[in-house]
Order: sequence, then C-alpha cells, then structure tokens
Amino acid sequence: MQHYALIGKPLKHSFSKQYFEDMFERLGIDAQYSNYEIDTIDSLPELIKEHDLCGLNITAPFKKDVIKLLSGISKEAQELQAVNVVNINNGQLFGYNTDIIGVRKSLTDNIKGRDKALILGTGATSRTIALALKEKGINYLFVSRHKQGYLHYQDLTEELIKQHTIIINATPIGMFPDIDSCPPIPYEYITPSHLLFDVIYNPEQTIFLMRGKERGATTINGLQMLHTQAQAAWEIWNKEQRTKIKD
Repeated sequence: MQHYALIGKPLKHSFSKQYFEDMFERLGIDAQYSNYEIDTIDSLPELIKEHDLCGLNITAPFKKDVIKLLSGISKEAQELQAVNVVNINNGQLFGYNTDIIGVRKSLTDNIKGRDKALILGTGATSRTIALALKEKGINYLFVSRHKQGYLHYQDLTEELIKQHTIIINATPIGMFPDIDSCPPIPYEYITPSHLLFDVIYNPEQTIFLMRGKERGATTINGLQMLHTQAQAAWEIWNKEQRTKIKD
C-alpha cells in the first residue's frame, strides 16, 4: 500500500484527506492518505521513515521551510520559494509547486476585462498568485497588516478599490474555525465590476465573499484551486512512481 500525507499546522480546515481518499476508493487504488500536524520541519525525515511515505502535500507554515530538506526542486517552486508537493524516491525528496496550476485555472475564466488587482497577504500563496497575475498581464499591489513596504489596509481608499477590480484574499482570515472574520477592506466601495477571489475553501462561502456578493461582485472560492492542484499532485506522484518501477 502506498502512503501519502499532508504536513502542516493547523490541519482541521483541510479537505485534502477526504479528497484523496475518495479518489483512491473511486479508482480502486491501494493507497492511504493521512494528516500529520508537526511543530517543526526538522521532524519530517523521521516521520517519512516511520510511515514509509512516498508523497507529501505541504501546507502552511512549511512551504518554504521544507526546501532545505530537498534533493531537487522544480523551476517554479524555486522561483516562488514555496513547495506544496513532495515526491519521495529512495529517500530523496523532490519538491514542486502545484498551487500555481490551481491559481491559473481559477483565474483564467474570471479576469477578462480586469487589469488591476489587490492581493491581501504577503506569504507563499500571495507570491504564487502574483506570478499567475503577472503571466496574465495583470498589475497588482500587495496589502499587509504589518509589513513595511506594502499597502496597509488603512491605505485602501475608495479610489484604490475602484481602480483594482480584482481583490484576492490570500490570508487565512475567515478560514475554519475562525469563520466570523474577514479582511478589513472597505467593502462599501465594492461594485458589480469587481471580482473577489478567496483562496479559502472551508467554509465555501466566507464573510469576505458574502460581503462581495452583497455588493454585486463576482465571487469565487478556493475549491477549484484545491481540486486542480491536488490532481496535479497525483499526476506528479504517479509519474514518478511509474518511472521508479520502470527503472
């Protein structure tokens, strides 16, 4: 039996385990998927050995930290300094970023006619979104609660909001179990011309999205992104396992 896992902390919000277990059952695959909350990435090698893991998903806060343990890294993961998929072959760890694939898919059908974006947050997911927007020729600004050199939430004027018709929540604000929270943007300036994209998928309708809908905005959540990147992860694991067997 193959054993795959999700590594991060916290993991209570994650749908990945259910997604992969449903897929394994549907396709008749002899595999298991587990969630492991860890306090430090340094405990990962022992965890891999203990459970004989052959593939990993990596989530916050370890997408960058895991890089130091890798034997190889894909070009996009290296550029983003963020790894969310690891394939394990003979004890060697190889890192990839499939989040970018999910972001591209989620944005492609919804950004037409829009050319400026606000990205809420400055972490690994924010950098991934920025790359996808850059590929589409969309100008963007980062918004941060704390970091210097970026817009702060109190800087978001009516003019800025109306100019930037794509607003993307790349923070965990509003994620289960903190479902009553939302990023502190001036929602009164949102119009039907806006697209609000939340990378959160649990809950499916965050306060951020609901407040956008109330103003007539187009809204999308992170479910399509999750499914797309998860499928890409499975394709990576499958390809590498087939190569390993062939060799």
